[in-house]
Amino acid sequence: MIRYIDHTKMGRGQHGWLDSHFHFSFAEYFNPDNIQFGDLRVINDDMVMPGTGFPTHPHRDMEILSYVVSGALTHGDSMGNEQTLTRGQVQYMSAGTGVTHSEFNLGSEVLRFLQIWILPDAAGYEPNYGDYRFAFEDRVGKWLPIATSVGNEKSEAPIRIHQDMNVFATVVRAGGEESFAVGEGRQAYMVLIEGEAEVNGVKLGARDALEITEEDITIHAGKDAHVLILEMQKQA
Repeated sequence: MIRYIDHTKMGRGQHGWLDSHFHFSFAEYFNPDNIQFGDLRVINDDMVMPGTGFPTHPHRDMEILSYVVSGALTHGDSMGNEQTLTRGQVQYMSAGTGVTHSEFNLGSEVLRFLQIWILPDAAGYEPNYGDYRFAFEDRVGKWLPIATSVGNEKSEAPIRIHQDMNVFATVVRAGGEESFAVGEGRQAYMVLIEGEAEVNGVKLGARDALEITEEDITIHAGKDAHVLILEMQKQA
């Protein structure tokens, strides 16, 4: 089963310095029928103007991924980490028992990144941080494993999260196709970050999304299709 999510009907947060599309209820956007998808709690598609950003703020008991689409994201946190990431690179932070951090665009161009929050399988983990500077071409024409659950020895994903979830990215060149299996007892959330595609007969444009339940998909790219998929256990 597939459900199409039109980005033009998503929640929005527009504050001048920040323009966000909310895939799920967040901040000023609240929809009781759209709180989360399985253990996926937040995907915010954030556009941050140069010289601005999110000042230091706290998090607790959440697995957080930041996937940079364009521009440069500068991170600082109470664990002493300070790093800048660019297109196609990903940072991970397990907030656990508590951490504070900031996210800024210190560059000269607009920063676009996906802010992703995943509910952990338990509370009280020790806070942790990592960043991974994937080469963008490593996802062209194939699925790049980005994150998986702690203890999953079958996956080559470098990011290990405290949840049964697998995160992949790909770029399907125009006219090409790429398949992905969502088996029995599993579900997935797909974001078409950039480009145009048709997935199992459903047409998508940039920023659109799909909820996929127990159905294998094939992505046919109209324009180069930059895709992120989060695959997880099916929720009742």
